[in-house]
Amino acid sequence: MIYPVYVHPGDERHAHGITVPDFPGCFSAADKWEDITANVQEAIELHCEGEDMDLPEPTPLDVLMKDEQYQDGVWLLVDIDTSRLDTRPTRLNVSLPRGLVAQMDRYAKAHGMTRSGLIRTAVSKVLEERS
Repeated sequence: MIYPVYVHPGDERHAHGITVPDFPGCFSAADKWEDITANVQEAIELHCEGEDMDLPEPTPLDVLMKDEQYQDGVWLLVDIDTSRLDTRPTRLNVSLPRGLVAQMDRYAKAHGMTRSGLIRTAVSKVLEERS
């Protein structure tokens, strides 16, 4: 599905800022223009992961172009592979040492996360590093 993506161009010292208006709170950045598409796909996948939500319909670009908050950047249309967006949570039973669970809970609370969110982030990072 083709989604509009707003890019605030960076410079030699700053990455390009990326906003996906149809997914509120979904942001990314890229040092190179050619990395934007992959970074947007990844950002939307992480944004939707474990969320019980319907995917939004893309907002028409002509509507977004009139929005004053998007006046100093560039619009791109990015084809998002929605087959990779599984928003249905899956419950699973995991056994972990009690001390580790306590550490996880303290860390999650201190960083405004849930236990599930912390596990999801940690597992995603390990899988990405191993790929």
